[in-house]
Parts: sequence; C-alpha cells; structure tokens
Amino acid sequence: MKWTRRDMLKGLGGLPILGSIWWAGAANALVKSKDRSEILEMLKIEPTLPTALPEIGGDPIRIGIIGFGIRGEQLCRALGFATEEWLEKMKEEERLTGNTQLKEFLDQEKLNLRIAGVCDIFDLRAENAIASFSTPENKVKRYNTYQEMIRSGEVDAVIIATPDHWHAPMSIEALENNVHVYVEKPMTHTIEETYRLRDAARNSKAHLMVGHQHRQTLSFQTASDIIDKKVLGHVSVVQTFTNRNDDNGAWNYDIHEKASEQTIDWQQFLGSAPEIPFNKNHFFRWRKWWAYGSGLSGDLLTHDYDRLNCVLNMGIPKYITASGGIYTHNDGRNVPDVLQVNMDFPDFSTGSSQAPGKEKGMTFTYNATLGNGFSRPTILMGHDASMELGNNLTIWPDSGSTKYAELIESGKMKPNVPIYHYNPGANVPDAVSSATSQYFADKGLMWTYIDGVRVNSTYLHLREWLSAIRNGGTLSCGIKEGFEEAITAHMTGLAYKLGRRIEWDPVAEQIVPIEDIDLDQVLLSGT
Repeated sequence: MKWTRRDMLKGLGGLPILGSIWWAGAANALVKSKDRSEILEMLKIEPTLPTALPEIGGDPIRIGIIGFGIRGEQLCRALGFATEEWLEKMKEEERLTGNTQLKEFLDQEKLNLRIAGVCDIFDLRAENAIASFSTPENKVKRYNTYQEMIRSGEVDAVIIATPDHWHAPMSIEALENNVHVYVEKPMTHTIEETYRLRDAARNSKAHLMVGHQHRQTLSFQTASDIIDKKVLGHVSVVQTFTNRNDDNGAWNYDIHEKASEQTIDWQQFLGSAPEIPFNKNHFFRWRKWWAYGSGLSGDLLTHDYDRLNCVLNMGIPKYITASGGIYTHNDGRNVPDVLQVNMDFPDFSTGSSQAPGKEKGMTFTYNATLGNGFSRPTILMGHDASMELGNNLTIWPDSGSTKYAELIESGKMKPNVPIYHYNPGANVPDAVSSATSQYFADKGLMWTYIDGVRVNSTYLHLREWLSAIRNGGTLSCGIKEGFEEAITAHMTGLAYKLGRRIEWDPVAEQIVPIEDIDLDQVLLSGT
C-alpha cells in the first residue's frame, strides 16, 4: 500500500521511521560488520515515534486568536488557516526556490476547529484575519478587548501571541473563566505573575499549553532515550548558542506603512508598561525593550533551555550568572544583543554506573549574539561520549571514556569518528526562506519528520493541545514546564541586570531574596 502524506499525518504514531540511522565507523572497510553490530547492540538506542493522537471529533472547537502579528499568523497556519498574501508569496517561492511550505500546508490534516474571533489592537491585522478566515458559514468576529472575547461564551479556547507583558494577564483571565489557553513563550513577564498563573492553571478546568513546539521533534525524544540509557555517561557540560545576523533576527521587524494613532490602540498596547507617546518602533519592534519583552533571556534562551529540559528533565538551575551588552545594534534598544549565561545544577546527575564514580552536577552555558550568524551546534558533553543535538543528532565517543575504553583501545571505536547518527529527515530537502528561518530549522524548532515526511512541529504541538481539550490527558509543555522556563528566564534577566549570581531555593520554590531589592522592579526596568 502506498502511503500519502495525509495518511501519514493521520497515523502519526503508527509508522516506522525510515530516516538515516548509521554507525559512521562502518564506512571504514577495515571495520568488520560484527564490530558494527556489537556497538549498535551495546548502545540500544531506539529512535522515538510520536505518540498516536486521538481523533479530534465532535463539534468543532471554537478558537479565539489574541494577537495576529508575525507569530499569530504562523500559529493560524499551523491550525490550517492562511492569509491570501501568504498563499501568493509561497506560490512564488515554490516556483523560484522549490520551497515546499505551501504544499505541506495544503496537505496538512484539518483539526476540526473554527476561528470564532480575533482580538488585535492594530485595525489592519484584525481586518486581515476576518477577511482571510471568514466564510459564509463562519463569520469571524472582532473583539475590542481580550476580556470581551474570553467572557463572551463564544470561544472555547484562546491562542495568545502578544508581546510578553500581556501573556500572563490574558492567560489568567482565560483560565479563571475555564477557557483553554495556548500561550507563547516566555509564559510570564515577571516573577510575581509566574506564581499567579501557576495558581490559576492548577485551579482551572481548562488546559494550558506553552508554545515550545520543539517538544514534538523526534530527535529530542530520541535524545531522551540516549540520556536514559546513559550512552553519554555523566553529562557535566551542555553548550547552547544563538547566532543571528539579519534585521529579522535582531528584532528590527517591518513597520507597516498604515500604522498610526488612528489604526492602533496605543493605550491598550501599553497596558502595565510605562506611559510614553505613540511610537511605531516600540509597537512593531517591542522585543527590543524590557517594558514589553524579555530580551534574549526570555525570547531565545527559553527555546534552548526548554529543548534541553525536555531531554534532561533538569528543572530550574540552582545558580545563574550572566553578562553581555548592546554591542552591535545601538539603535535605542535596552535589551542586550550579546548575552553569556552560566546555569549551574550542582545536584543534577546523568551519571553512568560505569563512569568512575562520584560525579554529579552540570553546567549549562548559553552564548548569544545578534551580530554574527556563524552556526554553532548544541553539544551535550559526557564522560563517555558527546552528542550534537538539533533536528539531527550525532554521538562521538570520548578518548577518556571508561564505558568504551576496551572498544577504543581495540580500534573498534575512534574518538574522531561518530558512533551514531540519527537523521529522521534523510533525503528530504529543507528549503527555508530566510537566515532566521534556517536558524530555527537547525535547532529543530520548525519541523520534524515522520517516515521521511516533513511535518510542522507547531502543528503537532497545537494538535496535542486540541486533543487534550477534547479527550483530556497530560500536556508535554504545561504549567510545570512553563513555570520552570519562566523562572529560569527571569533569573537570567536578573543576573544580567544586577551583575551578580542569582540563586534558586528548591525547597521554598522561590528565588533567594536580595536585601532591599525589588526583583520584579529590576526585571521591568530599562537598565
């Protein structure tokens, strides 16, 4: 039977992975096939398939979209709704470059929902959503405020893709009204609202999902199996990076020519932020200011932290230090464009019983620049092996390994030759439309693969959320994971701004207070 893409998406968990899995040493003619079999048997790595998701049957789930900017449009496409402008653009890119995103969108299985309403304070965005998604059977309604939408009784769930300082207030309002929530990262903007949102989630009948779609990526799930089986031995260092060097990557987004005080509700945008006159630069490029966004610590570090948290289940670090500055983009922003972060987990261990024995603890480092795009991979460094992790993963044995010492000594393993490589998308072209898109693709944040077929990770993440709304169940990135992500991001912001080590008390579940310093006020300050 020949499987179509639609069949594959419907099955999700029922198909074998046909991506590339190999032992690089086998390329050497001097290495016997029995040695290859011996090593693969020793590793016992099992590439992971996603769990089959129940059908989303019954009446369509009514979705409200809060924020229809760049990410809001992307989330709507993952739901199956695209604007005419995007469709035309993708047709042209497909013709010129072979980009397959349009085909993937058109082949995507429908999710049994309808977009019931939109709330956006920029008139043109709201009108675009209504014009693009309304049908004779379903007129998309515009709501002037998020409270009006949530309390209307006309939506079952909301997707929140707003500036960071609105994430928690909107999520709390929805949960208190038992409206399901999909909120983009970081989950909150301050420490205090992180606890309030956790309380609201725990006390609500509704499901909250945080938008870390990489939890659907097969390489990260396979990496969890590798960690569980102690293939790497004790992991003492994890290195992650951000490397971006274009306007989009530096948050210098396009400013709409029709933006004005007449088309934008400026007071509603500001919310809890300091009062300033109407400013189009702040509205469209809000990530550049602490008043609305969370800088590198909340926007991009959270991706890398949560990618590794879903592999290592490490939780909140005990200590964080950070440094950096505005070294490239001296354009009025007050968030850094270079950031170096050290997270210490002194009591965390991925140790191997075969490692020389009392090691525990790990340092997680994050180094970011918005002034250079040279790609640097995520590396997990263990006593017995190191693993490079992205959409693919590769493992190299370590010359000082205890576990593999005999194999290295005999020549069956070589420290400069990978012993395992996993590419779930072997022979699948990965055309992307920008340097920033390539950055996200390399990290496994845009798509994953099922039986060699590329699948939008955000689609899978939203589908998991919708399935939980319909059928119940535990979410892969719910309030626990969101709480850990948010607290880690806030600790990083504090460490950068205060220039000192920030400590977490796991028993009291709080950041250790610093005498006479209001930590939330520091987070919100412009310096």
